[in-house]
Amino acid sequence: MRIISGKYKGRRLTAPKKLPVRPTTDMAKEALFNIFNNRFYFDELNVLDLFSGTGNISYEFASRGTKRLTAVDGHQGCVRYIAKTAQELDFSIATIKSDVYKFLQATPDKFDLIFADPPYNFEVEQFFKIADLVFEKELLLKDGLLIIEHSEQTNLSGHPKFTEQRKYGGSIFSFFEAE
Repeated sequence: MRIISGKYKGRRLTAPKKLPVRPTTDMAKEALFNIFNNRFYFDELNVLDLFSGTGNISYEFASRGTKRLTAVDGHQGCVRYIAKTAQELDFSIATIKSDVYKFLQATPDKFDLIFADPPYNFEVEQFFKIADLVFEKELLLKDGLLIIEHSEQTNLSGHPKFTEQRKYGGSIFSFFEAE
């Protein structure tokens, strides 16, 4: 995996092989961040990275100047790797080991952008539960955005807050907004 842009553009990172992850591909990540470039000022964002795995998405935000980042994953090895890498790169990423659903239920924080990359084999209801909790708990700030990454076999367009989807290779990014 590599950081595509920002302070550490081109930096390659190698996660331990034993982590149960499927990092977002560079092509898909680059396309997604091109969308963000036209919509956000990275240094003003408060970002939540759910099912953060290797921290791939968090590092990309941090390299582009995002200062308020929270990475949540249920696997201790993933959380340890993100914390270690963030320290090495001097990124301010708060790492939290937690079940994502429990975290969403309990957090008092609000975010400009929430990115979720759950396992592709989740049932549609499990994906919808992420969006439901984000909107029920009002976790997005004004003009905030929830993006859920999933496979092309999953269709999330039936959710009431769904606005659009983008396909990059085998990855789909579904976008959700409050208004």
